[in-house]
Amino acid sequence: MKLSIIIVNYNVKYFLEQCLDSVSLAVKNIDAEIYVVDNHSSDDSVEYLKPRFPNVIFIENQENVGFSKANNQAIAQAKGEYVLLLNPDTVIGENSLTNVCRFMDENPRVGAVGVKMLDGYGQFLPESKRGFPSPWNSFCKMSGLSKLFPYSKRFGGYHLKYLDKNYVHTVDILAGAFMMVRKKAIEKSGYLDERFFMYGEDIDWSYRIAHSGYKNFYFPEPIIHYKGESTKKDFKYVKHFYEAMLIFFNKHYPRSNRLFKLLIRLAIILCGTISAFQKVIKPFKTLFPSRKLEKEFTFNKSEISYGQIIHGIEKRSGEKIRFRIFHPEEGITIAPNEVTFDNTL
Repeated sequence: MKLSIIIVNYNVKYFLEQCLDSVSLAVKNIDAEIYVVDNHSSDDSVEYLKPRFPNVIFIENQENVGFSKANNQAIAQAKGEYVLLLNPDTVIGENSLTNVCRFMDENPRVGAVGVKMLDGYGQFLPESKRGFPSPWNSFCKMSGLSKLFPYSKRFGGYHLKYLDKNYVHTVDILAGAFMMVRKKAIEKSGYLDERFFMYGEDIDWSYRIAHSGYKNFYFPEPIIHYKGESTKKDFKYVKHFYEAMLIFFNKHYPRSNRLFKLLIRLAIILCGTISAFQKVIKPFKTLFPSRKLEKEFTFNKSEISYGQIIHGIEKRSGEKIRFRIFHPEEGITIAPNEVTFDNTL
């Protein structure tokens, strides 16, 4: 078997439905298997999706075991030469998987590949290609130096903006939202570290793959990633994010983590304060609605392919448009931060 695709789901059944629809079309000419690991969703995801995608293998957890452990459950069963970790809030083109698999076939020293991720507005997501979060790179990111000098090799070593996003590059870190890994590289580097609940596991895995004799590559195949739909944005998850950084530093940079621990603790306190403040003022925002209206454009899925939709979004990425995808068969429209139901466009 060529490819095993693994998607971890938690309460995003409509985004996952769209994702599975795009994946099903993308594997038509590939010997592939698709796993969905559901982390005890409360939105009836499994009941809703099982009859719609009978060829998908569903693993149903009785609790939310986290991203790493859920992926490992499917990796242990995967039969593919390559294993793809894919977020449920992504959309891929009909040729995306063929193109990435071909790149890996032609380059046997490639351990893992990430792609050109665009958000629902067509904006390039910088986590598509990153450098190692060394103490220096982390300091530049947390201090704001990387924002002041984004294209500097010295200060911008985390998001690597000085590397052209339209070309293939060797990079350090790939995003778990789309990360295709060679099974042999997994055998050498090991599974995902389950101490990472939902953030940082891709950084740690990329690090270990790169240190096991393989290379990580950024490949500019565009996909859509509705960033954040599969995770709830509250203080608990902000805390998970920063604690994941601590786990990574304790593991890979033990000598330099005393100062970094202090910075991380301060970051947790700061983000917690901001999160609490935002919750307090949120009810008052509705009293003073913004006059600025977003431009929107809707693609009708019955009239156009996913690949054409992604190309259209990428082409108009500079226009600050909120793109929507209408699925007339289901009467559902998917957009950034929104799912709406309507039988007419």
